[in-house]
Amino acid sequence: GVLWFWGRQKFHWPELLSLWLMALITILCEAYSLTVFDWNFGYSWYGASIPVYQWAEFIGFSGLSAATLLCNLPLYLAWQQRKQRSGKIIFAAVLTGFILLNLGGLWLKARLPEPDAKFKTLLIQASIPNSEKMAAELGEGYTQEIIRRIMALTDDAVSQHKDSKIDFAMWPETAFPTLLGAEFRHKEYPVLLSQFLRDRQLALVTGAFGVDEKSRLITNSLFLLDDQGEVVEPHYSKTILLAFGEYIPFADTFPVIRKFLPEIGQYARGPGPTVLFDWKGFKMGPQICYESLFPKFSRDLANLGAQFIVNATNDSWYGTWQEPYQHMYMTLARGVEFRRPVLRVTNTGISTVALASGEVLEQSPMNTAWAGLYEVPYMKNPQATFYQEWFWLVPCLLWGGLALLLVIGAYKRPTLNSN
Repeated sequence: GVLWFWGRQKFHWPELLSLWLMALITILCEAYSLTVFDWNFGYSWYGASIPVYQWAEFIGFSGLSAATLLCNLPLYLAWQQRKQRSGKIIFAAVLTGFILLNLGGLWLKARLPEPDAKFKTLLIQASIPNSEKMAAELGEGYTQEIIRRIMALTDDAVSQHKDSKIDFAMWPETAFPTLLGAEFRHKEYPVLLSQFLRDRQLALVTGAFGVDEKSRLITNSLFLLDDQGEVVEPHYSKTILLAFGEYIPFADTFPVIRKFLPEIGQYARGPGPTVLFDWKGFKMGPQICYESLFPKFSRDLANLGAQFIVNATNDSWYGTWQEPYQHMYMTLARGVEFRRPVLRVTNTGISTVALASGEVLEQSPMNTAWAGLYEVPYMKNPQATFYQEWFWLVPCLLWGGLALLLVIGAYKRPTLNSN
């Protein structure tokens, strides 16, 4: 608003041009404002199950957000001219366009190719209190108890579904509260986990801690263990770390900051979306927690050939109001943009699966120990979506439109006649 007001006062833009500039400046400021959770208005359509969200495979949810904001301009003009015939025509055009876009969304969903494969996955939500997880991470107990509880929950679920062939199970972010990897395979708890999986012929994707070989710092990682309990390398380590939770901004430049904030973790960054879990024909795209909020991250996994995305999260810090739902829909939205299923397992909820169509399957209860078996259809060789191939199209159009309007404004700037 300040930028637009300054420009209008300085350059004296014509009214209609001024309104267009206000709309584009608002859209760009919303898109590029710095936030921890990169929410936008496009996700609201998905959360409300309004079919217009299917267009995200062409313009992404950021593009839907831009279109949503831009629609306010003709609605404003319709209100300004509400007593005139032109105002009614503008409003009718917006309403008709919205209806057509929703009908188009239904058509986009119906035209999706039939999946040519499927798998069964068992999501395990242990609902471990943060106090116990923190104690285990700090070496102050609870490690054995946490492992016992999540193994017992998994064992009960496997027994309950003994007639189903489970391809793999999933545990949440840092659900295995100690170190995993080749370097630690002979330690007590990794041996216990390996034996547990081997006895049940169960493969597992789990969050755990690793160690960065170069820096020797701890990593927040995701591991795949096969049905013999062996770690399938490479594992994935979280790249987009949470500020003031997993790292301190500028601490590498000014190490003295760590002396004032010793409680904050110092994790090593992972390699980014450069790793797939490639096992028995499955190509899983791993991501941890809010890495799912960044479309480019999931796009890079799709470009690597990921057939589906596996996301491990711990949302327990945020309670049950708003954030678990917000984070869930933002994560599952990546499946619509790139037309791949998304598997999301959390510590306290909401754990679920979304299909390539955007359909959300059973959602877990919050703050409850729970296990759910899902049969997930998918494509062995999913095709790239328009958004995947033309990822930068919407930002280029927005910035290009702003530049064009500014040029027009410069040429149409009124001049003062001197006597």
